[in-house]
Amino acid sequence: MDRQSQVDKARAFRQMHDRRAILLLPNAWDAGSARLFARRGFAAVATTSAGVAWSLGYADGERAPLAEVLAAIARITRVVELPVTADVETGYGETPEAVAATVHAVIAAGAVGINLEDGRPGHGPLRPVEEAAARIRAAREAAEASGVPLVINARVDHWMQQVADPAAPLADAVQRAQAYLAAGADGIYPIGLGERTVLAALVQAIDAPVNVAAGSGMPDLAELARLGVARVSTATRFATLALAAVDRAAAALLESGRFDGLGATFTYADAQRLFEPA
Repeated sequence: MDRQSQVDKARAFRQMHDRRAILLLPNAWDAGSARLFARRGFAAVATTSAGVAWSLGYADGERAPLAEVLAAIARITRVVELPVTADVETGYGETPEAVAATVHAVIAAGAVGINLEDGRPGHGPLRPVEEAAARIRAAREAAEASGVPLVINARVDHWMQQVADPAAPLADAVQRAQAYLAAGADGIYPIGLGERTVLAALVQAIDAPVNVAAGSGMPDLAELARLGVARVSTATRFATLALAAVDRAAAALLESGRFDGLGATFTYADAQRLFEPA
C-alpha cells in the first residue's frame, strides 16, 4: 500500500468516529474473514487479537510472536480496500519505546488504527495511569513521525477484572480516559462494560468517541446510539461463532457417522468468489 492511500484511509476512518452515527466494526481473524466482512458492506474492519492468535496456534495475551501477528495484519490489509484497525493488545513491550516500535511496524503492515490496552498482557493488572498514558503518548508520536494519522482506541480495562459493582471503577476510569486522551488517544474502549447506567455516565463524562464490545446481553445498536456510544466492535464473537459451528459439525459426525452436518449455505464457490478478481 502506498503511503498516500494509507493516509487517505486513516483520514476516512477518523471521520467515521464523528459521533453522528454509530460505527459497527467486525473483528476479523484472517484474510478470509476480513474479505467476507468487506463484501458484506462494513465500512471498516478491525482485527481480534484473540482470533488472530488462535489462527496462528497461540493463546491470546501477546503469546503470538509479534512478527506473525504483523504478517496476519498485512494479509488482511492486502485483501481489503477498507480501513483496517489492529488490536495490538498492550503494545508488545514493557517500555514506551517498545510500543512506538510496534506502532511503526503496524503502520508498515498497512493498518490505520490500533487498540491499546492499559493492563498488562493477558488481561493482567492495570498499569499506573501515568505509565499507561506514556505508552499512548509514544504511540501517538510514532504515528506522527510516520505521517499516518493513526486512530488510537485506548482501552480502559477495569471491567475485564473481577468487579462486583460495575459502578465502582467509574471515577478512576474517567480519570484514566482523560489522561489517555490528553496523551493522544482518539477514543476510549471500556471493554467488558455493559451496564447501561454506568455506560451512559461514562459516555457523558468523556468528550470523545466511546467504543463497546458487542455480545449477548448488550443493548442493541439503537439503544447504544441513544446512550451516545460511537463505536461497537464484535471482538472475538465472530471467531468463536465460526469455531462453534465447526465444533458442532465435528461432534455430530463422530457421533452419527453421517455427513449431513457438513452441508452449508456458504459453499466452496462462495469462498472462491471472495478472492477472484472483480
